[in-house]
Amino acid sequence: MTDILIRNAKIVDGKTDRPRDAQDLRLADGLVQEVGSELSPGDRTQVVNVADQYVLPGLIDAHVHVVATLANLKENTSLPDPIVTVGAMNIMHAMLKRGFTTVRDLGGATGALRLAMEESPIPVPRLNICGKALSQTGGHTDQRGPLDSSPTDGLQHDLGSLGVVCDGVPEVRRAAREQFRTGADFLKVMANGGVSSPSDPIHYLGFSREELTAAVEEAANAGAYVAAHLYTDEAIARAVECGITSLEHCNLIAAETAKRAADAGCIACPTLITYDKLHSEGARVGLPPASVAKVNDVRLKGLESLSIMNEAGLPMAYGSDLLGAMTPHQSGEFELRAQVLPAQTVIASATCIAARLLRMEGKVGSIEAGAFADVVVAKRNPLEDISVLSGQGEGLSAIIKGGAFVKHAGV
Repeated sequence: MTDILIRNAKIVDGKTDRPRDAQDLRLADGLVQEVGSELSPGDRTQVVNVADQYVLPGLIDAHVHVVATLANLKENTSLPDPIVTVGAMNIMHAMLKRGFTTVRDLGGATGALRLAMEESPIPVPRLNICGKALSQTGGHTDQRGPLDSSPTDGLQHDLGSLGVVCDGVPEVRRAAREQFRTGADFLKVMANGGVSSPSDPIHYLGFSREELTAAVEEAANAGAYVAAHLYTDEAIARAVECGITSLEHCNLIAAETAKRAADAGCIACPTLITYDKLHSEGARVGLPPASVAKVNDVRLKGLESLSIMNEAGLPMAYGSDLLGAMTPHQSGEFELRAQVLPAQTVIASATCIAARLLRMEGKVGSIEAGAFADVVVAKRNPLEDISVLSGQGEGLSAIIKGGAFVKHAGV
């Protein structure tokens, strides 16, 4: 593995409102080895000078679905596993080329897929997973419509399925244990209605309190945590009371609930870009009409929810939640959030805050000795022009993941 010395790195990591003074970084054996002044190269060190550019930790997208190669999730479930696997590899490679060196999958990716991606012939991001999301009958990820009486076995093993259906405390516990048995890092529960599923209006509450509490206990037993799909204020408040700490979406949150969530140590993960693109592109890419009709229920409150959570002191991680052909818009979340939030806060969402949510502080989301050697070099200061992080990585002159160059142009 290449020994890399990056000279004159002005680090932008979301922890300060200005770049840190220029330093040198030495990357070797997949890790950041040193951060300091005038570091000395070895005989085989590749020296890179970034004096006129800006260095960020590898970006983190904390809400993706890498197996969702189609926006129509019912059709996605019917795809053979080999097609899903290759599709996921291509989706992840494109994410890495946008500067996302770590992604957290919120339903669908399995431990087996993660192992397969470690053998990928093309570079892909580091993958953090919940396995299959847990849903009640008729909940989000139950893709059976009102006229579909086909049975579900409760634990679906198709790779293209984002979730499993489980009802009652014993089934929830079994499904939770199955996810951890097969390699999950955390649990995901569908605790509210959703856009992409046919039988659950947005206001529906998913699972009973007893079922949610059982999932929280199973996650705690495994040394992990629970993330929940949530939109309405009632559902968010109930989830916080039940001990859920990762609050996904949160478009309809109220100020009092946001403050209560912040006091409880929760982290939210908004995903505004997905509703923006579902509204403009959903029908074209195959989203069913009933799902398209639901989008505005949550889309129109998105920016307001960011302001509410920010004022309450509720930390927010970066999430995109895009499906199928909409995934190229992944980096659009930066500019959407920057409409109402300071650039530092938006950058922190994809670095240090996301690392805290993943429980990977000191390994990702920062540039410090012992962290993974994940580095992004931006052509412009993102604190002044956050659009440099948008698009397909055009504003990035270099991307390094695990000490290996993924992109090396203009440095």
